Amino acid sequence: MSEQKEPEGPSGIDRRELLVRVSQVTVAGVVLSPGRLLAAQEQVRKQAAKAAPGKPYSPKFFTAAEWAIVRTLADIVIPADARSGSATDAHAPEFIDFILDDPLAELRDRERLQTRMRGGLAWFERECVRRGGKGFAEASAEERKRLVDDVAWPEKARPEMEPGAAFFTLFRDLVASGFWSSKIGIDDLRFMGNTFVAEWNGCPAEVLTKAGLEA
Repeated sequence: MSEQKEPEGPSGIDRRELLVRVSQVTVAGVVLSPGRLLAAQEQVRKQAAKAAPGKPYSPKFFTAAEWAIVRTLADIVIPADARSGSATDAHAPEFIDFILDDPLAELRDRERLQTRMRGGLAWFERECVRRGGKGFAEASAEERKRLVDDVAWPEKARPEMEPGAAFFTLFRDLVASGFWSSKIGIDDLRFMGNTFVAEWNGCPAEVLTKAGLEA
């Protein structure tokens, strides 16, 4: 039986490829260190624990209109599949909101990141209105897909799409960082940590064969 291909988003990148791309992510010149990732996730977890049932999250940085775009776009980057939930299920938008408003970050770095994020969201909204008369969150799934496909690959983007492509790369890195540092994302990786092995039978034969070694 052939292996089932993992579903791809409109950008044509599956989750495994996206993970490789952001394994050492630098966002707008700011390195998201493991410590900063963990701090952001801990803050997101505390906020979720304190939130009243059914009460939506109130972003610290984003406006209500921006928040609608962020949540919609995040789930285009990482949609739900048979293996795990989506970016919003993993609270990736809340993670991004914390990173953008992190009081411990260098002021210059934080302001640069905020400017790129706010400007990029405004570009997406204007471009979507120009094309179909509706904002990004209100546009149809097909209209959103066409726009994302136009900016998902910076090296292939038309000159007029380059600002959107630069922003989308930034946004995709942030979404992926938030997703794979969350519990849902770690479960998606099937990371087992330091698991006790009762018996070690050596490297599996198929792995040795793939590496060009004899079993």
